[in-house]
Amino acid sequence: MTHPLVIYALAALGEMVGCYGFWLCWREGQPAWLLLPAMASLGLFAWLLTKVPVDEAGRAFAAYGGIYILMALFWMWLVDGVHPDKWDCCGALLCLAGAATIILAPHQP
Repeated sequence: MTHPLVIYALAALGEMVGCYGFWLCWREGQPAWLLLPAMASLGLFAWLLTKVPVDEAGRAFAAYGGIYILMALFWMWLVDGVHPDKWDCCGALLCLAGAATIILAPHQP
């Protein structure tokens, strides 16, 4: 079984690649054919989220948010060429703490 953090990281990558395709078309005037792989990537993102071993969809999505934020900062660094500052890093740590709390807490059935 694949570790949930790996699934979340791959889902975040799928979501970012998909959204970036739309960004390129609609904000930077790139060709519309980029929307096809973008939509496929967004579909992959959604499918991956169904593979997280959490019983409640909302809980899986909420925990994903923290991982997404961290991955978005890596994207900003690697793709946009902008280094996250201390506030970006502090915010990401807070979000990761929240995601960990959501996933690891002993929830009532």
